[in-house]
Amino acid sequence: MMGRPGGVRYLLLLVLAAGLTPACTKDPTPPEVAMRVADSADQVMQHMTTVITQEGVRRSIVVADTAYIYQLRQIAELRVLHVTFFNSAGSQTSTLTARRGTYSLVQGSLDARGEVVLISTEGKRLRTEHLVFDKVLNLVRSDTAFVYDTPQEHMEGNAFTSDPDFKNVTVKQPKGRQKGKGMLVPGQ
Repeated sequence: MMGRPGGVRYLLLLVLAAGLTPACTKDPTPPEVAMRVADSADQVMQHMTTVITQEGVRRSIVVADTAYIYQLRQIAELRVLHVTFFNSAGSQTSTLTARRGTYSLVQGSLDARGEVVLISTEGKRLRTEHLVFDKVLNLVRSDTAFVYDTPQEHMEGNAFTSDPDFKNVTVKQPKGRQKGKGMLVPGQ
């Protein structure tokens, strides 16, 4: 998600600036868990918002109720997150919501967990408990059960790997239905 070498520093500055805004909300994380995580975090921010750009083009907007920044590990642990994704032209492509996630500041990867929902602008909807966007490999994957719905199809499976546009998808133990001509299954 980061396009230039100074991008990590720029992201950290945005994250720091976002953390200076006071906020009051009910955090769904139990207090004892929040305290353990917060105690070891280098920074804790409420209502964090950051815009991630690549070569001057907005690629995503990340919003989290709470962000725990770990500078040594170069990660941000996010709680109650909402991410809006944009294509290389800057047009919105999809949104992702989850209860929590881990964002790698170095690799630009996101590991979302807990009631993950990814919705495209065309109305495609993916629901799972765990979803990983790996920027380095340019893959979206899940190692848990998922449900994928569009106006023309319904698919379920135990795991999948795909390109970010969901054009080349590999599914473990798929089942589903499709309206229209259907799809070609390898080997048939």
